[in-house]
Amino acid sequence: MRYSDRSGGLSAAERARREALRFRAADMFAGGIKPPWAAQLLGITRKSAYEWYAVWLKGGKAALVSKGAAGAGCKLTADQVERLKAELDRGAAAHGWDDQRWTAARVATVIAERFHIHYTARGVAYLLQRLGWSFQVPVHHATKRDEEQIQHWKRWTWPALKERGRPGVPGSASPMSPARA
Repeated sequence: MRYSDRSGGLSAAERARREALRFRAADMFAGGIKPPWAAQLLGITRKSAYEWYAVWLKGGKAALVSKGAAGAGCKLTADQVERLKAELDRGAAAHGWDDQRWTAARVATVIAERFHIHYTARGVAYLLQRLGWSFQVPVHHATKRDEEQIQHWKRWTWPALKERGRPGVPGSASPMSPARA
């Protein structure tokens, strides 16, 4: 049996726990216990009990063995992953882009050029997440960042652009308020 999970799959311990639960259900089926009663005794849904029962009828207890973690796994070898990390640390500009932003599409291009392996943007996003890269927070500042110009803008330009709030008026927003008259 194979289970999916939104967070990327089940741990080995959780897969083993569920497999043991399926084996207990198979023993119950072999002893003549029907799926609804097995579901109640094991604390599982009737739907799961009936699915396991159908699998057990076709292939016995061996058909309920865990098939391991879902997914195809990483297409890159451990050595290639290390080389990719080194390429990413060099920065996007070192690979011909005009800034230092790594996007999933850019990383996919680097992987294709260096290792001749095709990754989708979503696949690259999963890979980068496993490598500990963040999608939200840039690691470095822009290469052309001018701190003096930024401070000047914050001190002089921003206050001039910032609108003042509405002047305070006594009363209420209600149309029936005597203050509006």
